[in-house]
Amino acid sequence: MAISNIHETLLLYTKQKSMINNKLSTTMMNMLNSSKQVAEEQAKYNDQVNDIYYNYYEDDSETYELLMEQLEQDHELKLANLNSWEQELELEKNNFETKLNEINTFESTWTKLLQNNIKGDFSYGGVQQ
Repeated sequence: MAISNIHETLLLYTKQKSMINNKLSTTMMNMLNSSKQVAEEQAKYNDQVNDIYYNYYEDDSETYELLMEQLEQDHELKLANLNSWEQELELEKNNFETKLNEINTFESTWTKLLQNNIKGDFSYGGVQQ
C-alpha cells in the first residue's frame, strides 16, 4: 500500500513538473519576443533619426532639435516599458525554475523512499539493510 501511495506522489510531481515546464517555455518565448521588440524599436528609432537628420538638420536646426528631443523621449519611454516587461519575465522565469528545483528535490526524496520500501518489502530471510 505504501508503495502505491509513493507512486501516486511521484506521478503528481511529474504532472506538476510538466505544467511548470509548459509555463516556463511560454515565459522563455515571451522573453525572446521582448528582445525582438527591443531590436525592432531600436531599428525604427535609427530610421527615424536618419529621416529627421536628412530632412531638417541643414535647413531648420530649431525644428531638428525639437523633433530629435521628442523622438528621444518617445524612444526612451518605449524602451523603459520593454525593459520593465523583460524584468517581469525574468522574475517569472526565476520563480518557475525555483519551483522546478523544489519539485525535483521532493521527487528525488520520494524516489529514495520508494527504493527503500521496495528493498524492505522484498528482502528475504528477514535481513533488512
